[in-house]
Amino acid sequence: MSDSVSFQPKAGVAEHWRQDLLSGFLVFLIALPLSLGIAMASGFPPSAGLITAMVGGLVVSRINGSQVTINGPAAGLIVVILASVQTLGEGNAMAGYRYTLAAIVFASMLQILMGVFKIGRLSSFFPTSVVHGMLAAIGVIIMAKQIFSVLGSAPSPGSGLISTILQIPQGLANLNPEIALIGLSGLALMVLWAMLKNRYLKMIPAPLLVVLLGMALGRYFDLAHEHIYLFLPDATFLPHHEATVGPKFLVTIADNFLASFFFPDFAKAGTFEFWTSVISICLVGSLESVLSAMAVDKLDPYQRRSNLDRDLTAVGIGNLICGLIGGLPMIAEIVRSSANINNGARTGWANFFHGAFLLLFVVLFPRLIHSIPLASLAALLVFTGFRLASPREFSKAFKLGKEQLFLFVVTIAGVLATDLLIGVAIGITVKFLLHLLRGVKPTHLFRMTFTLREEDADRLHVEIKGAAIFSNLIGLKQALTRVPADKTVVFHLHEAYFLDHTVMEFLHDFQRDYEAQGGHCQFLGLEYHETYADHPLAARHLKIKSA
Repeated sequence: MSDSVSFQPKAGVAEHWRQDLLSGFLVFLIALPLSLGIAMASGFPPSAGLITAMVGGLVVSRINGSQVTINGPAAGLIVVILASVQTLGEGNAMAGYRYTLAAIVFASMLQILMGVFKIGRLSSFFPTSVVHGMLAAIGVIIMAKQIFSVLGSAPSPGSGLISTILQIPQGLANLNPEIALIGLSGLALMVLWAMLKNRYLKMIPAPLLVVLLGMALGRYFDLAHEHIYLFLPDATFLPHHEATVGPKFLVTIADNFLASFFFPDFAKAGTFEFWTSVISICLVGSLESVLSAMAVDKLDPYQRRSNLDRDLTAVGIGNLICGLIGGLPMIAEIVRSSANINNGARTGWANFFHGAFLLLFVVLFPRLIHSIPLASLAALLVFTGFRLASPREFSKAFKLGKEQLFLFVVTIAGVLATDLLIGVAIGITVKFLLHLLRGVKPTHLFRMTFTLREEDADRLHVEIKGAAIFSNLIGLKQALTRVPADKTVVFHLHEAYFLDHTVMEFLHDFQRDYEAQGGHCQFLGLEYHETYADHPLAARHLKIKSA
């Protein structure tokens, strides 16, 4: 093993407090604007995002099953939370907020039960392309909703998603020039910072620079005071119109942070819409949190592995607290976690310190938060949405095979045309149909035939027969978690007539993780398979039976 792996940080705060404190501070600089923006885009008060980030840092970091993940509000949950607020509130934003808090309370209880009964492994049931398609659709929705805040305009009240997208040219024509300058300059800065190669400049968090630039422009345009002016553009496609600038374009937060706490209203707990929100929040939040924690494990230079069930339980406890006091639901957030690792964090205390810095800031400097323009926060979210649905994501899906791109696009279309739950269900259904068309027997859709055989003390043989696909992977995945770390694991795939991409990705990740712990893996029989694409993790089928 490499030196970075042979050295393992100690779990206590005393040994690595300097590295964790510095990283916690730098993550706090990223989390502050993102937490505010995510909360407002979700239809919650801006303080709700700060509450969640603080609970994630101060509470969840002490009980979770991971080392370097950062827990807090995430862009991926904006869509389900906003839909819950609008559906349950029926036009009353505050009522929708409090009903959604109640939904978060019930969703968190389900998450706790999922963790306690070790159901976190059910994340394996969701095909990779469907999950990525869901996230890309969320990115499209975020961009469509937030671009109007960047421009200082608004779509027609009550507009649906497609109607909102179609109104973007109209929003551009009716932009508020001063607000648009703040928003578009922030968006340009995010793009520029993503292209930078200088590692020293990259250490400065781009969201912090966007907020500072927005605050400077907001002061220059005197957003603290309302004034009206005529917009007289030279361009023929931009009409003359009256524009208003004032405090409504700034973040609103109470001077006394305790006044930001709100309590749930359970009056709609008996309705179908309420439980639809509960299931949506639980499913999307749990899936995103588990997948993010797994992704962060791959980035950990010390190659530590999270206890996903314990992590899910801890997130559920954190969400229960947030739901009771007015916060958003949280997940193990990958962008802030990646920054945490890059900043040199060693243990979960970095997560704790990031929550502590947030608490100090909102207690000592609430008026400073009030000077942040909403357009700057919207710019951060538009950029986040673009990263979720960028052309690169389509390219990745295509490289895995045409069927993976098809699933990716079908899931996106399903989510945009219906909602998250139905869209994901459509993607999974299409995945099953594709497998059946490719010859997977119906009896193999949910049952994988495999055996574990120990030849001697150092060698374990894993024989897989029939079809190995996303929906029957759970049993094998669970069995392999009990394999000691010092063996040679030999996978026999001669009689596996079909292996889908999700299974190939799992086997690849298992080999990497297992060998990092000192073990060894061998794969026999893959030479008898033909792939559906050139990618090494593409789905494949048996073309020649072994002798």
